[in-house]
Amino acid sequence: MQATTPTPVGEETPAPTNGSASNWPVFQDTVASVFGEGQQFLEELATTQGRAAVTAVLVIAALLAVFVVVPLLVRQIRRVLASRLFDSRVADGVELVGMYIPTTISGIALRVLQVSVTIVGALSLLVVWGLVDVAVVTGRLILDAIPHLVKATITAALLVLAYVGSDQLRNVISRFSQGADRVTQHQEEVMLRVGQVVLLVTVGSSIMTLWGINLSGLLVGAGFLGIVVGLAARQTLGSLIAGFVLMFSRPFTVGDWVEVGGQEGIVTDITILNTRLQNFDGETVVLPNDKVNDQSLTNRSSNGRLRLRTEVGIDYDADPDHAEAVALDAIEAVEIVEDAPAPKVIPKAFGDSAIVLELRYWIEHPSPPRKWRAVSGVVSGVKEAFDDEGITVPYPQRELSARDGTAARLRDGPLADGQPSAEADGETD
Repeated sequence: MQATTPTPVGEETPAPTNGSASNWPVFQDTVASVFGEGQQFLEELATTQGRAAVTAVLVIAALLAVFVVVPLLVRQIRRVLASRLFDSRVADGVELVGMYIPTTISGIALRVLQVSVTIVGALSLLVVWGLVDVAVVTGRLILDAIPHLVKATITAALLVLAYVGSDQLRNVISRFSQGADRVTQHQEEVMLRVGQVVLLVTVGSSIMTLWGINLSGLLVGAGFLGIVVGLAARQTLGSLIAGFVLMFSRPFTVGDWVEVGGQEGIVTDITILNTRLQNFDGETVVLPNDKVNDQSLTNRSSNGRLRLRTEVGIDYDADPDHAEAVALDAIEAVEIVEDAPAPKVIPKAFGDSAIVLELRYWIEHPSPPRKWRAVSGVVSGVKEAFDDEGITVPYPQRELSARDGTAARLRDGPLADGQPSAEADGETD
């Protein structure tokens, strides 16, 4: 057995000669190589070639993110929301909004994410190329602009909702009026205008509040402006208020045959400010609503039928009862005249040369053409019946008679050309 020689104090211990000890120099060399390569990469990054390489990598990554990753992400999120979160009403609302704007909500989200990735990539390129200060300033500007961009986005969304809501309000009112029997076209228009005003005021106040505009000063100014406008346009405002009164009172509708303040015709249009009639000459008559509300109004179409009156005279020598019966039969023979209520013939008055009979009869769905057709038929029928029965329809006559002892005396003087003289007539003194 060989004895070991102790190592003198102060001398270095040699490295072990077994297998594990022989790998230690290799590990040290590997670590040194890694740090060396890392240091070399950082040093190379400061050169133009290194920055160009990193720029290429960033550009490729940004392009992949913008055109591949982000669209796939948005598409997947939309699929998840459509299948799990959105109910039918929300989906219908999203589809409805998509009908009025040139893009979809998912398209807007896609563009926002693409712009965000592009901005991040641009800032990264600035840092790579040593423009750190420029990147910091640009980032701060972008961060400061984000609240304003959010406000602008919300403002645009509110305006789009106001536009869509205004159009949908028209459809809702139209469907409501179709289901209601007594809602007129004038009421539809007034409800639409009121709804649009309320919607615009609500959206406008919301936008001004969003941008930090003080509404108290605007309200005070609007109050003074309202007083000035009210004094300057009191007639227009009167017509406007009268339009609301006509909406609730509903004295007539479009298509009715009315007479307002001496103007007679068919109602063709009713607005908040005025009412339009078409008279029997084809002319359009525009009446302010305040005038319509202040004057007497006759609606000949509201009851669905109208009684007409026609006067006829018979000779004093004729039998009134027989004339009444003949006239009644003639009226009943007119097709347009209604059987119920039954026509009537009433002796009305003693005229200068005749006994006046009043012919009363009814027509349905009154309109000017139907009225004149009925009157024409009654007049023609009664005249023909009276002629067949020998009943005379007299006309005013005058009998001239001279008093005893009266005579006419010619004026002295020259006669006009062609006028006979007294000698020619045998009248000489």
